[in-house]
Amino acid sequence: MSAVFLARLQFGLTAGFHFLFPPTTLGLTLVILILESLYLWRKNEAAKEVSSYLVKILGVVFVMGVATGISLEFAFGNNWSAYSRTVGDIFGAPLAAEGVFAFFLESVFLGILVFGRRRVSPKMYWLSAFLVFFASHLSGVWIIIANSWMQTPAGFRMEAGRAVLTDFFQAALNPSTVVRFVHTVLGGWITGSLAAAGIAAWLILKNRSRAKAVLLLKTALTVFAVASLLQLGSGHAHSIQVTKTQPEKMAAFEALWETRTAAPFTVFGIPDEKNEKTRLAVRVPGMLSFLVGFNTETRVQGLNDFPKDERPPVLLPFAGYHLMILLGLLFILMAVWGGVLLARKRAPDSRLFLKLLLFAIPLPYLANELGWIAAEVGRQPWAVYRVLRTADAVSKVVPAGNVLFSLILFTVIYSLIAAAGVSIILRLVRKGPDDAAATDSQGGH
Repeated sequence: MSAVFLARLQFGLTAGFHFLFPPTTLGLTLVILILESLYLWRKNEAAKEVSSYLVKILGVVFVMGVATGISLEFAFGNNWSAYSRTVGDIFGAPLAAEGVFAFFLESVFLGILVFGRRRVSPKMYWLSAFLVFFASHLSGVWIIIANSWMQTPAGFRMEAGRAVLTDFFQAALNPSTVVRFVHTVLGGWITGSLAAAGIAAWLILKNRSRAKAVLLLKTALTVFAVASLLQLGSGHAHSIQVTKTQPEKMAAFEALWETRTAAPFTVFGIPDEKNEKTRLAVRVPGMLSFLVGFNTETRVQGLNDFPKDERPPVLLPFAGYHLMILLGLLFILMAVWGGVLLARKRAPDSRLFLKLLLFAIPLPYLANELGWIAAEVGRQPWAVYRVLRTADAVSKVVPAGNVLFSLILFTVIYSLIAAAGVSIILRLVRKGPDDAAATDSQGGH
């Protein structure tokens, strides 16, 4: 195995595992902020105790995210030194800003949420909840800026083989930043809120802390329903942006080999890259053209428009993109079903729906990972789109054996982190809001 392949595999492992935690944080901080608002404005003691219950889980998720995020810096410095030398002056700026302006803000006020319930006023505690919510999303802004610049680079020029920033705002607000940020945030809200709704469903099914679990279910399910419906529009807008700015990626998403008008949307198929065909294809004629151009006669570029050495792989982006869409549609169906049950005040009594929420907890994580894989593999063979090839970005002096060793080491470490983190989270979930509140009360004395 080559050093390039192993470096890509290691980064995929580290980034993919890390990407389990930021979306959870985005959704949980929103649910916590809503509950804290109910407590501050309506003096709802149940909302206060449910919020404290979620804060403990959020604390564990945050620690796991920090632990896994550190290794990404190691991966860049060790395996991608050529990348750092070529575009590090631009790519490093938003990452540094994320640490200075967002991470420390989030860390400080999360500390208040975890340890300061009895030490600060209710207003200060609410402000802390808001600032943790704000900082987690601000962190997402900087990370999305960095990733979006790799997808649609802007605001720079090349000098002596290095990318030099010429316009910060053009680079930061490149053609894909805003739509990608909205799409990612909504994905995070879906993820965190469904995790919270699943926890509430488990508590209700086990008949534990029922009143507080029902409050959590209603709050989380409302966030989930709204975010799932909004994600339909966000995903569509993102697809239009990809079609305009990275046409070969969209061609890979749809296994579209030839440029054409009335381009079909492929519902199912098995791409055959060698023969440039899609086997067992089930297509809706003209639908892709209509979706990306609101006209069935819109011309959509196919893979044959691009040199073979500039085409992305097809199978992974195609499968990731379509499975992500399928899961998104499933979330919308769940949102509609949940909305109807909430309107009829029957959500806590529908055991079938509660079990669905519980077993659906992993699905948003899968959707996030599939979307990320589709986006990153669909950008290949470029590390920075049409600026720097992935093969030219890898470190030249790090042998494949060293990369393989660090890959194995990270796999072991991540397995331990996952086992410890999941064990702690499950223990916290089983306590329930009532037990957690009793523990807090005893600790306060």
